[in-house]
Amino acid sequence: MHIQFAELPVYDQDRAKAFYTDNLACQVIADQSMGDGGWRWVELAFPHAVTNLHFISRADVAPSPDPVLVLVDDDVEARVASLKAKGVEIVTEPQEAPWQPGRTVAEFRDSEGNRMVLASR
Repeated sequence: MHIQFAELPVYDQDRAKAFYTDNLACQVIADQSMGDGGWRWVELAFPHAVTNLHFISRADVAPSPDPVLVLVDDDVEARVASLKAKGVEIVTEPQEAPWQPGRTVAEFRDSEGNRMVLASR
């Protein structure tokens, strides 16, 4: 058993799709119309991951104040440097996780203002 996708609230699907494909190497699995409202089924796959990412509608541009996803990366420092070089807002620089000594964590905001945690394995 596995989780097929995690739902991520976004306000602008095209902006979010560009962010995740350009900055985190996601591949578009689906981008299909969902009726008359203009909203689409957009599903992305992270490299080497089983769980995909699915965009759900957020009523306004106000993001959640808390982190919405934890992304695991082999090299948090390198990923943060890459995101910084692309102009991505870094909320917290890489540091040791207070809840798990020896694990590195950092936080960034995606194109929709969602806080994301990057964590080492």
